Amino acid sequence: MDDERYIIKAGRRLRTGYTTGSCAAAAAKAAAWMIKNQKVLKQVTIDTPKGWTLTLDVHQPSFDKSEAACCIIKDSGDDPDITNGIEVWATVRKEDHYEMTISGGKGVGVVSQKGMQIPVGKAAINPVPLKMIKKEVRSIYEEPQGVSIVIHLPEGETLAKKTFNPKLGILGGLSILGTTGIVEPMSEDALKDTITLELKMLKEKGFSTAILVPGNIGEKFLMNTFGLRSENMVKMSNYLGHALEQCANLAFKQVIIGGHLGKLIKPAGGIYYTHNRISSTRMEILTANLALLGMKTEDLIAVMNCRTTDEAIQIVTRAGFEEVYKVLANKAADNCKAYCFDQFEVGVVLFSMKEYLTASDGFSKLMVTCLA
Repeated sequence: MDDERYIIKAGRRLRTGYTTGSCAAAAAKAAAWMIKNQKVLKQVTIDTPKGWTLTLDVHQPSFDKSEAACCIIKDSGDDPDITNGIEVWATVRKEDHYEMTISGGKGVGVVSQKGMQIPVGKAAINPVPLKMIKKEVRSIYEEPQGVSIVIHLPEGETLAKKTFNPKLGILGGLSILGTTGIVEPMSEDALKDTITLELKMLKEKGFSTAILVPGNIGEKFLMNTFGLRSENMVKMSNYLGHALEQCANLAFKQVIIGGHLGKLIKPAGGIYYTHNRISSTRMEILTANLALLGMKTEDLIAVMNCRTTDEAIQIVTRAGFEEVYKVLANKAADNCKAYCFDQFEVGVVLFSMKEYLTASDGFSKLMVTCLA
């Protein structure tokens, strides 16, 4: 890319990248241009919905009088994106009819469940990338010239297994994504969108209970300890508040939240964004609740000086104050329920890195309904 751009996040200068949607639009435009001009194109320029212009290198171009193909190498900038460096291909064919068709080839997933922006049975090319592809190709071939466009991702099927796509009902490959055409490093909006989409999919499947986990630890423990199924679990990362709001919007009747004490102690203190950089209050909340239960001052000081809740657990056990976990679970459940104005029941389950600690009082009742 000729014109690299940067954003500042948390005091860091981070390089932006471009989406698979931008790559697909650029590849399609380049291929269309080569058919029309019967020349190799080395770079192609496109507009993005963000208002930025991208000039991208064209790789492996080929053409004849009626068909051309090429690829764009995706660059995610400083975002830790699994699709960084993949080839996004477009094959464009000039047709005798008057329509433009855009379809997915090898490595582009197919939607198999309702709840997406794309109809069941169609290629997982989102609406904004579709619009971008159409606009860029029509800048080369105006209507009524017919054009067929196939987008394909040689590595798509393999990489899709490492994404949420199979869980979301997108089969056989990756999605062509992007609402702005630009990848912004560490995008919170992208994570929140994924959480929202997963919850919508659960609702479409008929689930009345959503199970929220910060990550793999909560998922593993809930499955192994209680036999809960992963199919209605959503990894919410640090966005507990956002996930709760979406559960309310989607009218779930029950929400189970399970995870490590170090994360889920925070809603017990009224905190709904759990990243340690923003809310490093684990020891303060734990110490305050232990003090209310009557723990000795010297033990409270020892807990407060711990670096992790797992380290503090040893002190809690030695002093005989394990009841604090039930107090914290109940407070977390009550606070999460109140956060969404009592629109659903909430159960909270707490684990250490090694074992189950406790669950809130209402959890057993929710379990019966969830496993029914």
